[in-house]
Amino acid sequence: MSSPMAGTRALLMLENFIDGKFLPCSSYLDSYDPSTGEVYCRVPNSGKEEIEAAVEAARAAFPGWSSRSPQERSQVLQRLADLLEQSLEELAQAESRDQGKTLTLARTMDIPRSVQNFRFFASSILHHTSECTQMDHLGCLHYTVRTPVGIAGLISPWNLPLYLLTWKMAPAIAAGNTVIAKPSELTSVTAWMMCKLLEKAGVPPGVVNIVFGVGPRVGEALVSHPEVPLISFTGSQPTAQRITQLSAPHCKKLSLELGGKNPAIVFEDANLEECVPTTVRSSFANQGEICLCTSRIFVQKSIYSEFLKRFVEATRMWKVGIPSDPSADMGALISKAHLEKVRSYIKKARMEGAQILCGEGVDKLNLPPRNQAGYFMLPTVITDIKDESCCMKEEIFGPVTCVVPFDSEEEVIQRANSVKYGLAATVWSGNVGRVHRVAKKLQSGLVWTNCWLIRELNLPFGGMKSSGVGREGAKDSYEFFTEIKTITIKH
Repeated sequence: MSSPMAGTRALLMLENFIDGKFLPCSSYLDSYDPSTGEVYCRVPNSGKEEIEAAVEAARAAFPGWSSRSPQERSQVLQRLADLLEQSLEELAQAESRDQGKTLTLARTMDIPRSVQNFRFFASSILHHTSECTQMDHLGCLHYTVRTPVGIAGLISPWNLPLYLLTWKMAPAIAAGNTVIAKPSELTSVTAWMMCKLLEKAGVPPGVVNIVFGVGPRVGEALVSHPEVPLISFTGSQPTAQRITQLSAPHCKKLSLELGGKNPAIVFEDANLEECVPTTVRSSFANQGEICLCTSRIFVQKSIYSEFLKRFVEATRMWKVGIPSDPSADMGALISKAHLEKVRSYIKKARMEGAQILCGEGVDKLNLPPRNQAGYFMLPTVITDIKDESCCMKEEIFGPVTCVVPFDSEEEVIQRANSVKYGLAATVWSGNVGRVHRVAKKLQSGLVWTNCWLIRELNLPFGGMKSSGVGREGAKDSYEFFTEIKTITIKH
């Protein structure tokens, strides 16, 4: 891809993918390279018309695709996984440029996990069983069958673009549904690249349709369409509320994954040699733009000053650099608007009298001249902050974490649970009894102890409270993307 500096002809032009064909759009949106602040790509600004065409294609493809055996669908998913893996480097370069994340992270996490999503669901679709019971005294046999729902609407976010799109798409098509996906308009490139591989993988036209654009236009058209009975969404709570409103008249099935305000609880018997580097990573990986990132760190008083000293030292070592720099730990944030939003939280913390120990406004950020207008900021640590502060209550979704002391186990559980979110938590302690006790009491869909982001895809993923509705994983995704039917046979 040539540089946008060469003029508009050099811009990458994306097209919608409907019914197995790339189709141009009547209007386009600018997409920026977060590391330079320059427009480098144009994304279709789709609307109702494109959704109608996609629904028509998905409807026509459904009978053929849903009647294939799980084994046949599994083979298609395996071939798609192989093709993605063969394009790993090209996809990683594109994801890094489009999203601002480091090339290292795109190479080691985003694209390998996208490949794994297809392999995992290609395998798990072969291992589901149904239930059966007998009523001999009535001469009846009851059993269940699961059937695909129909057209699945998939709306995925900008932080892990291909990773989270494929996490929805793989189980949806494995179960026999056809899909219409809307990736974020900020990060559409890898979804468009994947479309080029679908035919070669053996995905029939109309099974996967990808329509680009903004939520209020194309997202609303998709969500409110009466022939799309199911919506899987990952993103913000206000968008989820709008999706719920639009879905209500149609009684749609909804899966909503809505972020968190995730605590790390560090007890005095924690192994700081492991805890400090892992908590730096859990706070700042992918620029803090992961729904599972740690943004509230509670440290037991007896080790608070020691933890803080080590944590700030380790954070200062965390290198912010251009995404292609192999030594960079963190790249650019997604957009200028998002960078300003994250910075505004730090300003609010200052006004409340909190201490900024390192990062934004404290340390100097060194960038090459070409990247001065990019959306970079240093990882930032805040202390002396009250639990009532917006920095301790609201999801910032950037490289900002707050560190506060606590006294007792009961107190820290109550404080950790005092926010509206409940997605993930981490607990650091060498006491096995305490680990089990605390994990059980935390209002959180996922609890990691003495580690972070070790995922078992078979088990449920999702949050409590305002962190969402539903779960994703081998069994949960299969149940979401199918309808269950009980059949009674009298003999």
